[in-house]
Amino acid sequence: MKKATFFIDDVLWVFRDLTREKPASLFDNEYMAMLKKAHDEYGVKTQLNAFYKTSFWYGDDEFSLSDMTDVYKKEWEEASDWLRIGFHSKEEWPDYPYINADYSLVNNNFNLIRNEVIRFAGEKSFAMCALPHWAPMSREGIKALYDNGVRVSYATYGKRVDFEESEASLPYGHSFRLLHNRKKESGIYRKVTRDTAIANALCSYNHIPEEAYKSCLGKYKTYKDQETGMNYMSAAQVVLNLTPIEILEEEISKFAKQEFLALATHEQYFYSDYYAYQPYYAEEIYAMGKIMKENGFEFIFAEDLPH
Repeated sequence: MKKATFFIDDVLWVFRDLTREKPASLFDNEYMAMLKKAHDEYGVKTQLNAFYKTSFWYGDDEFSLSDMTDVYKKEWEEASDWLRIGFHSKEEWPDYPYINADYSLVNNNFNLIRNEVIRFAGEKSFAMCALPHWAPMSREGIKALYDNGVRVSYATYGKRVDFEESEASLPYGHSFRLLHNRKKESGIYRKVTRDTAIANALCSYNHIPEEAYKSCLGKYKTYKDQETGMNYMSAAQVVLNLTPIEILEEEISKFAKQEFLALATHEQYFYSDYYAYQPYYAEEIYAMGKIMKENGFEFIFAEDLPH
């Protein structure tokens, strides 16, 4: 059977709501109920890639995973065969937090998140595939993930371009992220994306040769970095929050004959007070699950990819 993986990035607000609203069950929360319905009806397995704390960008109402209630620990553990929580970043800002990271930064941030997840959701609920915020990770960062037991992570691919030729096309602040404590592996590449604002994007050590990457794209396999031992999964080829629901089936059909397909979305688009709120968020996840099931895909966790 063909395989698929689904992950949700930038996750934190649902933990805040669970802690403050105190529903009787984990799945009485609207967001969690949506994920359970997608699993029960279509077999969707979900990895939630978590921030540790909120950003002041959204106001001064602070919340961190250390505040997260542990009253739902048993439910998290019972759902861990289809729902897990993984490392993403300490917080949402700055963009590209690990592009030039030292070993200690990634090691500390990873364990900060892992320890809290284990506390409130149990060890079985922690995902051992690490998907860094914005994707790029330094060599030292990849080594830190590997030393913590991570064997599958995320990579970028595409043609590298000169900084001098491309700096003006980067979104404001991204050139500073590249240059601050810049490591030799960091640079700019041409990205294939619906979001043309980031067509020129940043990359770091986990940017692999295009031909090597394409040999794995759509295949039920990973690309192994011989130097660090890390294995890289294919990028998400369908990102729900960038894909209007009207064309979702058409978009997925482009990849329906592949033996493996990664899909993704981001948490914040679910919330009506978010500036880019998408009212069809839940319906799109259900539609994705239905389309994937009808096309013969079985959902797995990315950490279970061959490596």
